[in-house]
Amino acid sequence: MSDLSHVQRLHTNDLELGATEAIQKHYERHVVSTKAVSQRKLDFERARPRWLREMMAEAHFNPAMTICFATWQGFPWKKVPYYIFAQIFGAFMAGLFVYGQYHEQIVAYSAATIAAGKGTVFNGGPASIFCSFPGETQTNLGYLFMIEFFVDSYIGIIIWACLDPANPFVSPQAAPWAIGLAYSTMVWAFADITISTNMARDLGTRLVALIFFGREAFTYHSYSWISILVNIPATLFATAYYEMLMRDSLQKIGKGAAVHEHGEEGALESWDAEGF
Repeated sequence: MSDLSHVQRLHTNDLELGATEAIQKHYERHVVSTKAVSQRKLDFERARPRWLREMMAEAHFNPAMTICFATWQGFPWKKVPYYIFAQIFGAFMAGLFVYGQYHEQIVAYSAATIAAGKGTVFNGGPASIFCSFPGETQTNLGYLFMIEFFVDSYIGIIIWACLDPANPFVSPQAAPWAIGLAYSTMVWAFADITISTNMARDLGTRLVALIFFGREAFTYHSYSWISILVNIPATLFATAYYEMLMRDSLQKIGKGAAVHEHGEEGALESWDAEGF
């Protein structure tokens, strides 16, 4: 049998001699080196106000969730106003961009609704592009309150369950899909009968509607306080329900997502008491 040593693998586990030599010679040829970070850039980033980027945090979906994090998860209360302002300001800027991008269409639609004697502020009107308004027959504020409270409570408890590290049914990868499905379900089911779900989104864009369509954006059917404020107590109710009846803090400690107030000794005593 002829000598086959020249084709034996050269300690590469899966590469033959010719491929090994090619890689040894050329594997660095087309690799782009990482650009060095200059001291000027580091100095600039250090000098930037932290609050400009601090509000870009995960899971702060709206002001209600920020308040819930401060209530239940130890988020600093002194930061809550900054986060809420950032959320409202973001929605306000988004509303301005929408008006600017669709200015011609909005103006034409406004002219058509005014000519038809409907005005611009009503459900389905030009102002409703930016925020929610009840239908002409939805004059019962208690009915509108109940719809908003239920929708926000449902969304709140789903979000809180998805953010629970001890929840075995939702992985971090699946959480965005589960939360998105919760929002989608509520929109499909209740958007036609008027919901808001987010103080920042509603108030920020309602201010845009105020600028371009007048005070009726806040006074129409006396509804605006429901769309702006109800989601906060509703979300607090949902998270309180979860914390008091569904939260398993011992599992949370066991997964390393929290610590016992008395350290490892306290955790061990709690596990012993539970029979673990």
